Amino acid sequence: MEKAKDFSRKTVWPGSTQLAPVPVVLVGSGDGEKYPWNLVTIAWAGTVNSNPPMVSISVRPERHSFPAIRELGVFTVNIPPASLAKTVDWCGVVSGRDHDKIAEQHLTAVAGDKVCAPVLAECPLVLECKVAQSIDLGSHTLFLAEVVAVQAAEELIDKSGKFRIDDAGLLGYAHGHYYELGKCLGHFGYSVRKKPGPTIRR
Repeated sequence: MEKAKDFSRKTVWPGSTQLAPVPVVLVGSGDGEKYPWNLVTIAWAGTVNSNPPMVSISVRPERHSFPAIRELGVFTVNIPPASLAKTVDWCGVVSGRDHDKIAEQHLTAVAGDKVCAPVLAECPLVLECKVAQSIDLGSHTLFLAEVVAVQAAEELIDKSGKFRIDDAGLLGYAHGHYYELGKCLGHFGYSVRKKPGPTIRR
């Protein structure tokens, strides 16, 4: 077992957004009519409730996607593989005011099953979300949303019905850099799970 590193000596910085690593997702917005479909890269996203299933995203009001999310009250969370890292970055630095991001990145989009926002075929996992509450916090507005449908790539579902997320090669983000998620180190609760006893042969 590898010896733990000693991180006891610390430098104190002013409060800032240092939480990392975090997921990085492509949030789909719009209805394809009044609001053309658009994508915005969001790294401030997370699960906030299990019953009902809810997630949050934080969006700057000046972002092109903001009015569509606020007025329509829906969005999609498209969880990208590492192979889309360059696309994810590009969608975060250019504006939908000037670019048709879906077309220019040669992505395949369809309307969600429960919402009008776009679902990307290139993403192995997509959450369809309906806004339950928005909270203006300052630089960002927090959208709390119920997950009303989940779309999972069939090729990653094994014979037992389990979604093999470890085979998806998902993308993570930490302090301005993108990373591909690595090996699985355990499962929830594995630290307290009882080890099977020795096999008794009769």
